[in-house]
Amino acid sequence: MATTFNPEDPLAGLPPKQLLDAGYQPTIPNLLEKEEALLYIKNTFESKLKESVNLQRVSCPLFVTKRSGFNDNLNGVERPATFAPRDFQDVKLEVPFSLAKWKRWALHYYQVQPGAGIVTDFRGLRCDDDVDYTHSLYVDQWDWEKVITQEERNVDTLQTTVKNIYKAVLETHKQVSEKFGLKTFLPDDITFISSDELVAKYPDASPKERENIVCKEHGAVFLMGIGGWKADGELRHDGRAPDYDDWITPRPDGGTGVNGDLLVWNPLFECSFELSSMGIRVNPETLLKQLDLCKCPERKEFTWHRLLLDGTLPQTIGGGIGQSRMCQFLLQCAHIGEVQHGWYNPAEVEELKNHNIRLLGLGEFNEDPMAASLHPGVKLQAYAPEHVRTSQREGQVNGA
Repeated sequence: MATTFNPEDPLAGLPPKQLLDAGYQPTIPNLLEKEEALLYIKNTFESKLKESVNLQRVSCPLFVTKRSGFNDNLNGVERPATFAPRDFQDVKLEVPFSLAKWKRWALHYYQVQPGAGIVTDFRGLRCDDDVDYTHSLYVDQWDWEKVITQEERNVDTLQTTVKNIYKAVLETHKQVSEKFGLKTFLPDDITFISSDELVAKYPDASPKERENIVCKEHGAVFLMGIGGWKADGELRHDGRAPDYDDWITPRPDGGTGVNGDLLVWNPLFECSFELSSMGIRVNPETLLKQLDLCKCPERKEFTWHRLLLDGTLPQTIGGGIGQSRMCQFLLQCAHIGEVQHGWYNPAEVEELKNHNIRLLGLGEFNEDPMAASLHPGVKLQAYAPEHVRTSQREGQVNGA
């Protein structure tokens, strides 16, 4: 999803002004009832997604080794959360941005056959994300991947899969609305359009403006062809890493790229809202071309890239569907912090409180509630880093 975040604005992460001025009222004010709704949405959608796309739930890693190349590189400039095991300081482990590459390896690992796939309950960190009312440092998504044949690497496969995913979204939307007394607003069908078409039709509009125009008109849109550059050297619509989605393969409509974003019109924000990013994945040929286009051919020496290039990894289609984003959208929440625990700009936290927007858990505090400034006169015990190493090596006490 194209964004309009302005880092020079000290309150850039707040919801739209018109929403704040209108007097926001949460659809589910009671926090425990909201937690029930969050669980209901996640369980309902995952069940429908597995049935509609033929996926099986599997477990997934919280971190991978840096040198494996299994981490998703996103746009190639983001910093992963990195650490080293205590006794192996030369080993660098990274919290993944997504499981785009790991899932493809997992299909090989589990020996999944064409026509079937897997889905995971992914949790990650994105330290360089814009933190605003729809973005968080914390990422939770249904990361899914499905095996296809070489012959199925085409637009028909992409669009059929998108329709199946949208079917799960629509059915979940209707069930949630009925259970919690909310209005329904999604259309019965999703519209397909390409970024190339939108650039030609609205050459002077920004990517976000183009998304808004088409989503307002249709309600639910799959925008094909994300990644790569226009003739003037600018991004065609938004960035994509070179080693998962295929954004260069020609389509019958004359454009390129068999990937895209699933976007909907958000009536609360009165703008487009991304629920999923997905696509047919690179094969060996397109991987090498896209690595060269992004000026990072050295990646082909990573373990994951070698497995793809030598034919070990299957041909696939896959993507990520944001869990908190889905919950925020279906419950029509003004801020993503209303449906997940996170950290947000302290100045914005105070402003949100003034507009009846409560963030979950510690997110509604402008600093750690155990900080001394919030507990005047109370002396807090300092934490000694040596304690962990000492207790582990000298014996544990009281079952700790």
